[in-house]
Amino acid sequence: MTTSIAPPTGPARRRMIAVAVGILFFVQMATAMVGTSLIQAFVDGDTERAPLTVGVLLMMCSGLAVVGIGLLMYPVLKAVDQRLAIWYPVLRITEFTVSAACGVYLLTQLEVVPNHLLWVYIPTGVGGVILSYLLFVSSLVPRPVAVLGLVGYGLFSLGVPLDLLGVLNMNEGLGMLILLPGFLFELVVLPLWLITKGFSSRSHATDSTSPLAATS
Repeated sequence: MTTSIAPPTGPARRRMIAVAVGILFFVQMATAMVGTSLIQAFVDGDTERAPLTVGVLLMMCSGLAVVGIGLLMYPVLKAVDQRLAIWYPVLRITEFTVSAACGVYLLTQLEVVPNHLLWVYIPTGVGGVILSYLLFVSSLVPRPVAVLGLVGYGLFSLGVPLDLLGVLNMNEGLGMLILLPGFLFELVVLPLWLITKGFSSRSHATDSTSPLAATS
């Protein structure tokens, strides 16, 4: 006689998703930071191929973690606003695709795509605003956490075109300050909350729609 273990449902499944997403946020940020530093070393004159390859592979790992976040969050967010929620995994997949294409180009041509990080940042910022908005209207996490995300990704999305236009440099000075709220949201506040607390059981994710859905 054989027995099967049923997959977790309801609150247990939501808790597992929250922990997995929190861990993936840590993974994507850590691998991106190390990968970016190795690629930057190549840009600064380090011609060794091995560190560059490792850097690109780490960026790929970061991108896969990003895709995992988008796919895991979709069933949670679609209960808030299905039409808006679908854009979150779509944009995260787009982010990975752009990053992977830039990485392949770098390894094959041994030169970076001009402003490659900025092109990756575009879907990152827009997707982050969508995530933070849905977290805010649903109260899946405390609203101050969601507000930090809205501010961080909003500034992030504003900084990208300003950098492309030469108004500021997001790698130094004011540009670094613009990145700080989003950095705190992704690396510290949101993942720690998801891992330790999970999604709020008092959220409106299953019994209400967002204002955008209500007016469409």
